[in-house]
Amino acid sequence: MRNTGLLALTICIFLATVLFTLGCGTPTQVTPTQVSPAQVKAAQEHVVKGDSYYEQKQWDQAIEEYTMAIALDPMNDMAYYDRGYTYYGKGEYDKAIADYNKSIELNPKPATPYANRGLAYYDKGDYDKAIADFTKAKELDPKIAGAGFYRLRGDAYMGEDLYDQAIADYNQAIEISPKLAVFYNNRGLAYYKKGDYDKAIADYTKAIGLDPKSAMAYNNRGYAYNKKGDNGKAQADWQKAKELGYK
Repeated sequence: MRNTGLLALTICIFLATVLFTLGCGTPTQVTPTQVSPAQVKAAQEHVVKGDSYYEQKQWDQAIEEYTMAIALDPMNDMAYYDRGYTYYGKGEYDKAIADYNKSIELNPKPATPYANRGLAYYDKGDYDKAIADFTKAKELDPKIAGAGFYRLRGDAYMGEDLYDQAIADYNQAIEISPKLAVFYNNRGLAYYKKGDYDKAIADYTKAIGLDPKSAMAYNNRGYAYNKKGDNGKAQADWQKAKELGYK
């Protein structure tokens, strides 16, 4: 299930050497040299079952299957990867990161574990690590860098107050998907943070044109107008944002 889930993109598991509980039994330790072909096969069967549970959104059952797979075959990077992806879906970001770490340790070539670990770091607010992982994922597989990828890395740059880098990524996102209002809104915020209020207003206006119900774009444009001293337009935008449900 090496789903390129990152971000819209949404993107995606691994852990330490190998002491795991099989179902309700006692912990069983297995070393890589002790893994038999039968264990490898059985482990992969658990991974397949885990993937089936995951697709049904039965997270705990999926995690149990992946854990059994890891106990049987601690070198199965997909079991760690998929378990990490499932932990992420449950909002357990630290466990997800631990599994992605192990996945990368065992098999550092695929891009998606880096991308998904980056997403977990992003959701924890650890933006510098998120940027590093997103960038590594792109190095390993340039095809992973779709509009959603650039939007997310741009947002991570914003979290680190790196506005020029954020703008560069939003530019890429807009080039790929020029009809999505959120990209203009986010780039507008980067321009606003840089004090370039005219460019911010232009981007917010473009966002509103693409999505006239975007309360956030109206609210943000109001702040940009306010910074330019145009309080009449600022108040009008804030009122419109309020009518659209902005709080």
